[in-house]
Amino acid sequence: MLSKISTDDAQHLPLWRRPVSLLFVMAFGMPIAFYAWYALLNNFVIEAADFDGRDIGLLHAVREIPGFLAVGVIFIILFVREQVLGMVSLALLGVATAFTAWFPSLGGLLTLTFLSSVGFHYYETVNQSLQLQWISKERAPQTLGWLLATGSASTLIVFVLIVLMWDTLNLTYNIVFMTAGFTTAAIALFCLFAYPQFETGTPQSKKMVLKKRYWLYYALQFMSGARRQIFMIFAGFMMVEKFGFEVHELTGLYLINLVINIIAAPLLGKAVSRFGERATLIFEYAGLVIVFLAYGGVYWFGWGVFVAAFLYVVDHILFGLALALKTYFQKIADTEDIAPTAAVAFTINHIAAVALPVPLGLLWVFSPGAVFFLAAGMALISLSLALLVPRHPEKGNETRLNRYFGVLG
Repeated sequence: MLSKISTDDAQHLPLWRRPVSLLFVMAFGMPIAFYAWYALLNNFVIEAADFDGRDIGLLHAVREIPGFLAVGVIFIILFVREQVLGMVSLALLGVATAFTAWFPSLGGLLTLTFLSSVGFHYYETVNQSLQLQWISKERAPQTLGWLLATGSASTLIVFVLIVLMWDTLNLTYNIVFMTAGFTTAAIALFCLFAYPQFETGTPQSKKMVLKKRYWLYYALQFMSGARRQIFMIFAGFMMVEKFGFEVHELTGLYLINLVINIIAAPLLGKAVSRFGERATLIFEYAGLVIVFLAYGGVYWFGWGVFVAAFLYVVDHILFGLALALKTYFQKIADTEDIAPTAAVAFTINHIAAVALPVPLGLLWVFSPGAVFFLAAGMALISLSLALLVPRHPEKGNETRLNRYFGVLG
C-alpha cells in the first residue's frame, strides 16, 4: 500500500496498474454514485420532501458550497498526497450517497447533500489535476474524450439498471442509493490499495496560485459555473414539474442522452485536437445560446415534451466540449501550477454556482422561461470570452490580446 513510483517508471508496470489506467477506473467509479443520486433526486425530493422551486434552489446552493471551498485542496495536499485525497473524497461521495434516503426532510437532505458534495468536488479537483499531470499535451484531447466516454458508459449502466429494474423489482429509493453509493466507495478503496502512488518529475506548488496571465481561463471558468447551474438544476426539474416524468421516464431520457454521448465523446476529443480550443469553445458557446433560448421557448411558446427532450440531449453534448477548456489551460500553464490552479479554478467556477441557485429558484416560481433566457445571456458572455482564445495557445500567448497589451492580455 502507498508504495511510490515515478510516472515514467510506471510505464513498465502491467497496463492495468499504470497512471492512465487508474484515471479510467476512477472515471468509471465516480458516476455510479453521483448519477444514481442525480437520476432519482428530482422525483425523490418532490415525492418524499414536497420540494418546490425554492427548495431545490436551496439544495443546489448547499451542494455547490464545497465546490466554492475547493481551494482548500491546496492546504490539504500539504499533508496528504493528491492521489490519496482523491480516493478518500471518492469514498466520501459514495458513503454519503448511500444514506441519502434515510433523511427525507429538508434539513436531512441538505446535510447529506453537503457531505456527498464535499467528496464529489474535492475528488473532481484532484482528478482534473492528475489528468493534466499524467497525460501528455499531445494525447490530452483524445484521452480526455475517452475518459468522458468511460464516465458516460458507467452512467449508462446505472440508468439502464434503474429503467429495467425500477418497476420490475419494485425498487425503492433507499435500495438504489445504498447500492450505488457503496459500489463507488468500494471502487475508491480498491484504487487506494491496488495502485502505487505515482510521482511526476515536477513537484506541484503547495501554495495559492493566482497569475494575471491566466485571467481568461479564470473568466471562462466563472461563466461556466454560472450557466452550468441552469442545466444541472432546472433542465431535469422541468421534465418532472412541467411534463410529469416519472423516475423510469426521466432516467430513460438520461439513457438516450448517454448512448449518444458514449459515441460522441471520443469524437469531441478528436475535434479539439483537430480544430483547436478556440474553434471548439466558440462552437460550444454559440450552440448553448441557441439551446437555452429554445428552452425558454418551451415555456413561453408551449413547445412540447419532444422539443424539451431533444434540447436536453443537445445541451449535454455541447457541455462535453468543455474538455477544450482543460487542454487550453494545460497548454498555457507552468507545470507546477496545475494542482493549485485546479483548486483555484474550481472555487472560481463555483462562485456563481453558490450565489445563483436560490434567486434562480425564486425566479423559477414566477417565470421558468426567464431562467433559461438568463442562461442564454450567460452563454453569450462565454462566447465573447472564447473569441479571445488564440488559435495556438501557449505560455506567452494566453489570449489574442497579448499582441496589444502583453502579459496583461
